[in-house]
Amino acid sequence: MNGTRTAIVIGAGIGGLTTAIALRRVGFDVEVFERAPELRAAGFGLSVMSNATAALATLDIDLGLEKRGRVMETYHVKDWKGRLIREFPFPEITRRIGVPCVCISRADLLAALLDAAADIPVALDSAAERFEVAGDRARVRFADGRWAEADLLVGADGFNSAIRRQIAGPDEPVRDSGYIAWLGITEYSHPRFAPGSVVHLWGDGMRFGLVDIGRGRLYWWGTKNMPFAESSTWDGGKAGVLDAYSGWPDEVREAIRVTPPEDLLTLNTRDRPFLRPWGTGPVTLLGDAAHPMLTSLGQGSAMAMEDAAVLAQHLRDAPDVPSGLRGYEAARYDRTRMIVEATRSISDFEQSQGPVRRRVRDAYFRWMSHRNLVGKLEPALTFPGAGLPGAGLPGAGAGAGR
Repeated sequence: MNGTRTAIVIGAGIGGLTTAIALRRVGFDVEVFERAPELRAAGFGLSVMSNATAALATLDIDLGLEKRGRVMETYHVKDWKGRLIREFPFPEITRRIGVPCVCISRADLLAALLDAAADIPVALDSAAERFEVAGDRARVRFADGRWAEADLLVGADGFNSAIRRQIAGPDEPVRDSGYIAWLGITEYSHPRFAPGSVVHLWGDGMRFGLVDIGRGRLYWWGTKNMPFAESSTWDGGKAGVLDAYSGWPDEVREAIRVTPPEDLLTLNTRDRPFLRPWGTGPVTLLGDAAHPMLTSLGQGSAMAMEDAAVLAQHLRDAPDVPSGLRGYEAARYDRTRMIVEATRSISDFEQSQGPVRRRVRDAYFRWMSHRNLVGKLEPALTFPGAGLPGAGLPGAGAGAGR
């Protein structure tokens, strides 16, 4: 493509900002529009997996996340009494790949992205309502009546994407996870929690995660099986979370105890049936707007970052925007679909409830051969490249953070 092309990115979250940075690298003039009146990350964390960092490196993008978060050094899965089920070989795999997994707060990741996108305009309080395709260009109407127009429109506006709604229709179903999730970030130190650790504990229809995100801070999350009608109205607060984990190890209960009540987040996790196609003409989707997923593989942000890198590379090499977008979509459908499906399958398995299912779950991971476990985990951590539609995904595995 010759000449300077223009792009509109809807959404200034992880996917949207990464997309803006990547598109600028391949010569686009980019403007980002965000519905929120300010850029503020909710108080929880995530793992930026090796595949995400490797994808950005193909465009010479380095966010310097190791300075802002904490490299994962160990990963242990235990039962609800604190007894080891299995040490997972994430650090072994990432050393072989040559790219670490970094555990980080969402606020720190957002700050890194904003630094990298410092010269890209971001318009706040700009809620997209609908788009139009006019010839080879896209136009977006915002809630306040404004319009914006560009050669390319990327909907990176999350689970409730206005751009996706126009492509998929307003009655697209939502799939609940079947459990409630509690999240928190706090200053933390405990003799049974080593620096650089990720620890997951599995109980009866419940889980708890402890994740070191650097500088003496802990990101923790807990889940409990609960019907949507109950989880969507749950208001038990910090006392209710402590009560749910009565009898669990002290390192779990201490994480909850020291978290300020205002830093406790309660939510329902959801996904949607896989959507195809993602776009039309000069319009496409990316990240959660394209393929919302549950959190058990810790790959939500990583898939958005992979999307951004693949999108930019296809647009750089394509003769025109629509063919570049269709190439990007074709290259991403299989991998993202497998991640979405694997994540739901793993989530259901890890949330096993009842004595038989729980014992089967724990025994499955305890006795799996090392080679087999590595084979299930490594493909998700390996960026397959801009043009490869595949890369195998684990049929069952363990979450790498949220």
